[in-house]
Amino acid sequence: MKKYMWACTGLCFALTLASCGSSESAYKKAYDKAKAQEARNIEPQTDVPVVTPLETRPATQTTVVDNSDNVVVRSENFSVVNGPALKAFGVVVGSFSLKANAEGLQNTLKSNGYNPSIVYNAERNMYRVVATSFDTKSDAARSRDQLRSAYNGAWLIFKK
Repeated sequence: MKKYMWACTGLCFALTLASCGSSESAYKKAYDKAKAQEARNIEPQTDVPVVTPLETRPATQTTVVDNSDNVVVRSENFSVVNGPALKAFGVVVGSFSLKANAEGLQNTLKSNGYNPSIVYNAERNMYRVVATSFDTKSDAARSRDQLRSAYNGAWLIFKK
């Protein structure tokens, strides 16, 4: 068993020396080539792409454009069940299959200073609680964004 182990060790040592010799000759060739180019004053060719650094701008140069055309509005057939009539666009803060649940949210909104309405969509059998309504889409979108701090899923509705 010891003879076999010594034979393997010797073989590994011989392979290591042989591989070092071939690496040294490759390094020597690369070194000689670089020296020859340096002597001729020629730049070595590289395949590395040149990367231009990013231009940074301060945040004061950022322009935000309010584009209400991109605001998503759901168009539904509905009728007002309780509360004031809606204008063109409403901000829905809750949808319920039970009218009693919609009335509970309506009372909460009233206690917070809103004048909400409950609308009923017969196709979906859903009661929608509309916190605010507006004539323009952009005003409704601003109100929706403010209401999202308390009602995360607030969305816009438009009567078909």
